[in-house]
Amino acid sequence: MDAPADQLRVLGAGAVDLITEADLKRKLARQTPLRVKLGIDPTASDIHLGFAVVLRKLRQFQELGHVAVLILGDFTAQVGDPSGRTTTRPPLSAEEVDVHARTYVEQVQRILLPERLEVRRNSEWLTPMGIADVLRLSSRTTVARMLERDDFATRYRDGRPISLSEFLYPLLQGWDSVVVRADVELGGTDQLFNNLMGRTLQEQEGQEGQVVLTLPLLEGLDGVQKMSKSLGNSVGITEPPTEQFGKVMSLPDALMPRYFALATGWDPDRVADVTRRLAAGDLAAVDAKRLLARTIVALYHGHPAAEAAEQEFDRVFRDHAAPSEIPEYRLDTATLPPGPVRLDRLLHDSGLAASNREARRLIQGRGVRRDGEVIEDPELALPAVMLG
Repeated sequence: MDAPADQLRVLGAGAVDLITEADLKRKLARQTPLRVKLGIDPTASDIHLGFAVVLRKLRQFQELGHVAVLILGDFTAQVGDPSGRTTTRPPLSAEEVDVHARTYVEQVQRILLPERLEVRRNSEWLTPMGIADVLRLSSRTTVARMLERDDFATRYRDGRPISLSEFLYPLLQGWDSVVVRADVELGGTDQLFNNLMGRTLQEQEGQEGQVVLTLPLLEGLDGVQKMSKSLGNSVGITEPPTEQFGKVMSLPDALMPRYFALATGWDPDRVADVTRRLAAGDLAAVDAKRLLARTIVALYHGHPAAEAAEQEFDRVFRDHAAPSEIPEYRLDTATLPPGPVRLDRLLHDSGLAASNREARRLIQGRGVRRDGEVIEDPELALPAVMLG
């Protein structure tokens, strides 16, 4: 293993919270592999670049000889993580969660090293709990402490409902840390409260409290809200290369330093060099964005795919040619509402786009055509008779 000081420099790079640096330094000084926990609630089918930020930090721990303990929250996903929420999450069925969990395992293997990876489902230890176990666990904290959370405090102040199951969520996630005996837990900044709860529960159980390391939340393509598939502002790590490339090229210029730092896997010195050249005008914004797009596509699909995606982008947006591959979807007109249907809504409802916003981007990028003719107006309303 590398010297503790060298490991600390790498592992602490980009962190927002490190609680505490002294604890991590002491654990690293033992020169034995640490158990580094990351929990994922399988609430959707795709992993996007925003979540890949924390996965790449977990990969850094693996490369330094530590063990990644990936917790698939198949039980907690049915409870619903309240972090960053202004309303209660809609419940998911066990069947939905199981399908998502299987796709997550496939996708994380694009980032994590399989030889130092332990995958667990928290239903293993949470499902067998009885009401007496839950009551004992709930006695470990107070309502006052729960209301210290910004999201809970805001909802309480505004009179918006907070369910008791949401209060239990941090305790359930924290209990995961006790069961797997985590040395470190990773998460986004919105997970700070949950992760500190794990540290508290470990200490109450006589274990050494885990180090908590949080990472920034990556803004989505809209440049405002955090990346989320439900908001239509995400870039999935398994999306086709041409889609990834095109989406990154639509990124607001101001976000490029954030994406270079959080989405490329580059070391801090290389990120600093590119962002310095960009700020000084030595690197044109369009060239920097191309570099960013190529880098991200190459991470998940390889360099040949990245080169092909850039060539396809140039065909469509520089040479104004129609895309080489355009998806086709046949609709059953009996399922359509009466009257004309807007094209962006049609693409969303048919499943060809994750949201109306993504549909508009696809249309404006000349990615949609009917009867061989490219359509560029996302607000075009098509009569049902034309959709058969």
